[in-house]
Amino acid sequence: MLLRNRLKEIRLKKGYTQERLGEAVDVTRQSIIAIEKGRFRPSVELALRLALVLESDVDEIFWLQEIEGE
Repeated sequence: MLLRNRLKEIRLKKGYTQERLGEAVDVTRQSIIAIEKGRFRPSVELALRLALVLESDVDEIFWLQEIEGE
């Protein structure tokens, strides 16, 4: 299974820059970039903090996608 996200879409809709969102959840801008690009899987705690700051449900931001053939 792959972890997918809509972090960038929701972040922009809420008016956050990558830097400002990172500061709000206590991670670097580079961490936000890596999450948005799917190169980094956030911890449960970080996913919950992102959802709280973005006033969204975790499952609006993140979801699992099955890989064909699994």
